[in-house]
Amino acid sequence: MTNPNSDTTTDGIRIEVAPEFIPERSEPDKKLFFFIYNIRITNNSEDNLQLLSRYWLIINADGDENEVKGEGVVGQFPYLKPGQYFEYSSFTPLDTDWGTMEGYYCFEKDNGEKVEAKIGRFYLTSDILV
Repeated sequence: MTNPNSDTTTDGIRIEVAPEFIPERSEPDKKLFFFIYNIRITNNSEDNLQLLSRYWLIINADGDENEVKGEGVVGQFPYLKPGQYFEYSSFTPLDTDWGTMEGYYCFEKDNGEKVEAKIGRFYLTSDILV
């Protein structure tokens, strides 16, 4: 199987994602597959950064697309100085046993300049490696 994780850097902003299938929250007979994704955002740039918003493109195994836009992450707007990082976990349900997610975070530097930091594609899969 392909590595399901993602590790992408844009303008010194590193975004690492590690997804995980949660079988105890899933009900395959009802087409419900529950995934958690753990994210670490590291500011490797020389600027202070404030996370303003997020954009996700979620695609299931049938090719159905779902776009999610919102302010902050998990109700927070982390402010990161150079060298600092922020970690959080979130989740998404799918109606197929695999899919992909990708997107970007919008950050603002102290000088008002905006930066879109890419979140590279990662894979949501219920496959259990034996």
